[in-house]
Amino acid sequence: MKRLPASRVRGSGPPTGLAAMDRPMPWLPAWQAFVRVVEAGSMAGAARLLGCTRAQVSRQVAELEAAFGATLLERSTRRLALTPAGQVFHQHALAALESVAATHLAVGNLGGEPHGVLRVSATHTFGRLYVAPLLPRLAAQHPRLTCELILTDQLVDLEAGGIDLALRMTRTPPQDAVARRLASLTRGIYAAPDYLRAHGVPASAAELNRHQTLSYLMTEDHRWYLLTPDGDELVHATTARVRFNSGDCLLDAALAGQGLAILPSYLAVPHLAAGRLQRVLPELEPNTPFGRHLYACYTPSRRRTPKVRALLEMLVAEFEPVPPWER
Repeated sequence: MKRLPASRVRGSGPPTGLAAMDRPMPWLPAWQAFVRVVEAGSMAGAARLLGCTRAQVSRQVAELEAAFGATLLERSTRRLALTPAGQVFHQHALAALESVAATHLAVGNLGGEPHGVLRVSATHTFGRLYVAPLLPRLAAQHPRLTCELILTDQLVDLEAGGIDLALRMTRTPPQDAVARRLASLTRGIYAAPDYLRAHGVPASAAELNRHQTLSYLMTEDHRWYLLTPDGDELVHATTARVRFNSGDCLLDAALAGQGLAILPSYLAVPHLAAGRLQRVLPELEPNTPFGRHLYACYTPSRRRTPKVRALLEMLVAEFEPVPPWER
């Protein structure tokens, strides 16, 4: 009997099961993309979570549907909905991705030398100033380690974002993560000396109404919340008509003499020492959602990974007992 080639024996239809994963398409990123689409409710939302384009997500979902020979998502102008096949695949994809993550961590924990990709999250300004300079040193010490720094002022989901360690400034550390306190943070009201010479130095909170007060869009809601030495909270509506969602831009505006700004000490102290900024109303403590402490946060499953231990040791050495901006 004549034997048919393997391709003919398998048939011309789309492969299924393990055979689907043997195709050239990168199945793991595609599965991750599909799960993020379901989570976000749209391909555009999934692209934001994954840090890629909507076209890339759409292509990955289309490749999945071609590989399984089934429609997984019903598309309309208003929303995406799972088909019955999509519901089944979503359940299995979640379980498979959790298994892959657990396997990666379990194997990674076996080696004592830090290796693989270390993903670190921090805010834009703090990460640029105090985290970015550390990672090349860490990579130089461990040749098998690759470091990725994700800068965002938004709160990042450690598991969903694949983050190994996040540096967070918060009043309350996340309940589902291990949180190591690294440093205390202070904030104050600062302005450029030229601005104060032109407009006067405020002697009380009531005099803030006569000044240009700058607003940080991420947390202040156009208001300053200030604690007095007695523990009372004063609320001041900011007056500047130019607002920022960036600490760097807020600092630049203060340095340029555009008004008074609430700034963290790690950002203001170097300029204070150089005479480019002056602190006013030091008896008032800005009260922000960021809290008074810097934490290193990571999920319990990453506690024993060599790469997280190596980074944590470097962070402790850098920020304890005195952080660099206070030396």
